[in-house]
Amino acid sequence: MKDVVPRIRVVAAVIEQGGRYLITQRPSTVVLAGLWEFPNGRVETGETDEAALRRELRERAGVDVEVGATVAHRTHGYDGYVVDIVLYRATTAPTQKPRPVRVADLRWVAPHELENYAFPPADQAATDLLLGINRDARWSKQDKHAMRSADTGLVRSAGW
Repeated sequence: MKDVVPRIRVVAAVIEQGGRYLITQRPSTVVLAGLWEFPNGRVETGETDEAALRRELRERAGVDVEVGATVAHRTHGYDGYVVDIVLYRATTAPTQKPRPVRVADLRWVAPHELENYAFPPADQAATDLLLGINRDARWSKQDKHAMRSADTGLVRSAGW
């Protein structure tokens, strides 16, 4: 009998303002400490993706967000667990300024600057998409179509 590998559903926000994207740095007290990622968090039992993303952005960056269309979905196996990450377009009110609440740091970065930041493997595919890199054909045709349909700015940056 095979061991059941735990699956964790994570939602992430792709927030763009003025051609720059919000990324956050994982705190030193968590797995994959110090790595950068799009603001994200786990979906709790009984919670919708939208509710989880709103909660996580309030808790981690002190902002309320409007959750938009799904940008992409990625599944990545780590040692002992699997992460299903779903990226959503999100926006903040212009008067709200994100701040590092439960993250080590946060930054607004241009697409070409993302290559200067180390991301966890599950998040790296999103970074590759922003940079127009197709490593190991990680993104399916469905993901690429969703990116075009979402009109998030990522598509323009990636040259699709």
